[in-house]
Amino acid sequence: MSKSLKRVQAAIHEIGLDAKILNPGASRTAEDAAAACECALDQIAKSLIFQGESGEIYLFLTAGGNQLDPERAALLVNEPLRRADADTVRKVTGFAIGGVSPIGHLTAPRIFADPTLLDFDVVYAAAGTPDHVFRASPAALLAACGAVMADFTR
Repeated sequence: MSKSLKRVQAAIHEIGLDAKILNPGASRTAEDAAAACECALDQIAKSLIFQGESGEIYLFLTAGGNQLDPERAALLVNEPLRRADADTVRKVTGFAIGGVSPIGHLTAPRIFADPTLLDFDVVYAAAGTPDHVFRASPAALLAACGAVMADFTR
């Protein structure tokens, strides 16, 4: 088991999140994850990592079919944003792009969540690798990761 997957598993237990880790196969993209999990695209909680001009890292947890609106996201955090590069993502979160979990980070970023995720009984989020996800109720997941609900999608 990879260090990243172990960290997510430990976070699930530490938080007391009712979640199940699955290995459905290639889940690097929201589309791949939805196909592998046999669920709706919007049931995939994708983790998008952005970096502010200040250097602060933000995680935007978005329904799989939605796209982040950079202007709305920048207004939300009150600074210009750009996608964080792969090295920064790994250094701050401990995860590689394609496997960034909303929990179990090395350094917890500020997290904002797309309200669309609450339209479902169950959502699937990356569990630290491009092949693992975990299944949880969206309300429990958002509470566990301390996400702030916000409108930042197009």
